[in-house]
Amino acid sequence: MTRRRTLILAGLAAPGLARAQQDWPARPIRIVLPFAAGGSSDIAARLIAPRLGAALGQQIVIENRGGGGGNIAAELVARAAPDGYTIFQGNIGVLAINPTLYRSLPFDAEQSFQPIAHINSVANILCVPADRPWRSVAELRAAMLAAPERVRAGNSGPGSIGHLAVVQFDHLAGTRSVHVPYRGGGPMSTDLIAGHLDYAFATAPTVLSALEAGRVRALAIGTATRSTLLPNLPTVAEAGLTGFEVSNWDAWLFPRGTPPAITERMAAALRPLLADPELRAEFTRRGMETMPVSGPAELAASIRAETLRWAPMVRASGATPDG
Repeated sequence: MTRRRTLILAGLAAPGLARAQQDWPARPIRIVLPFAAGGSSDIAARLIAPRLGAALGQQIVIENRGGGGGNIAAELVARAAPDGYTIFQGNIGVLAINPTLYRSLPFDAEQSFQPIAHINSVANILCVPADRPWRSVAELRAAMLAAPERVRAGNSGPGSIGHLAVVQFDHLAGTRSVHVPYRGGGPMSTDLIAGHLDYAFATAPTVLSALEAGRVRALAIGTATRSTLLPNLPTVAEAGLTGFEVSNWDAWLFPRGTPPAITERMAAALRPLLADPELRAEFTRRGMETMPVSGPAELAASIRAETLRWAPMVRASGATPDG
C-alpha cells in the first residue's frame, strides 16, 4: 500500500473513530477478572458495576477468567480491541509480581495496557490462632528467634503477596519461618483459624469474621499506615519492623491503544463513585477500602514502582509458579 493511499484511508477513518469516541459507551462494557467468583476482587467489581453502569448508561458485565496465575485473563484483554469495551481488573500479583515470577509472559504489564485507575486496596493482617500465646509482633519474633525454622507461616501460594509478606518479615526480623503454601487465601485462612498454622498475613476479608469471633488474634496490619478497618491495630512497622509494608490492590486497565478520551471519561466516571460514602461503607464491611482515582499516569508509575520494589523479594524467595 502506498503512503498516499494509507494517508487517504486514515483520513476517511478519522471521522468514524471520532464519532465512536463521542458515542462511547454505545454497548455493554466487559470487565475481565483473573480470578474465580467470590474473592475480594470479584466482590469489588460487583459492588462497582451497577453504580458505574447507571452513571454511564450501559450495562457492566463481569467475566471471571481464572487460571494461569491471572495471566490468561491478562492476555485476553491485552489482545482485545482497544475500543473502550474491555477492561482488565488486575492486581498486584498479576501486574507487579508475575513479571518477575514467570520467565516469560504472553503480555507486558507496562506496555500491553492503558492504565485507568486503582479501585480498591485489601489489607494483609498479621494473625495468629487464638490458642497461641503471642500477643505482639515482638513476642512472635522472640519465639521465632528461640526456635528457628519451627514456626509455620501460611501463604496463598508461591510468589503470592502473602508469601512475599512472610519473606519480608523474615528479612527484617532476622527470623526463619517454615513456609506452608496453599492454593488460595481461603484454604490458608481456614487452616490458620483451625490452628494448623502459627501465623499468616491473611487478607482482611478472609479473617474479619474470625477476628470478631475471637478465633484468631491480630498482631499488626501490613499497610504503611493504620487502616480504618482496624484503627487501633498497629502497623508492622510501628511494631518494630521499620520499612515493612505490604498491601493488595486492584486496578482497571484498558488494552493499549484505547483512545485517551475514553480512558479519561472512564476515570472521571469512577472518581465520584469510589469517593461515595455509601459505597465506601460497603467496601469497609467486606474488609476492603476504595482508593482515590488519581489518574492513568499515576497508576502506570505505581505499577512500575511496585514491580521494582517486589522483584528482589521474589528472587530472594526462590518462588516459582509451580511451587
